Amino acid sequence: MLELRPACEHCDMALPPASTEARICSFECTFCASCVQALLGNVCPNCGGGFVPRPIRPAQDRKGENFLGRYPASTKRRHRPVDVAAHSLLVASIGAIPPERR
Repeated sequence: MLELRPACEHCDMALPPASTEARICSFECTFCASCVQALLGNVCPNCGGGFVPRPIRPAQDRKGENFLGRYPASTKRRHRPVDVAAHSLLVASIGAIPPERR
């Protein structure tokens, strides 16, 4: 079950459960679309993977109680601003490799 983390790990922008701006890697590292595009170059600073849009969990129970009311989003913020210089080195070394081949 995805945590649906509440904010961008870098800029701390709020990313509520229905946000279309949330991006995640396969380890659920969560960043906003702006940081992924402008700062991270689609390279996760924590694992080196790529990002995809985070799915949106239904707000209402439409089938089988699989909704936010039963499975709420996380409220724990993980504000860990990226070391831009160190990340630039990571992007230089693997950024040209497509995410599916990293």
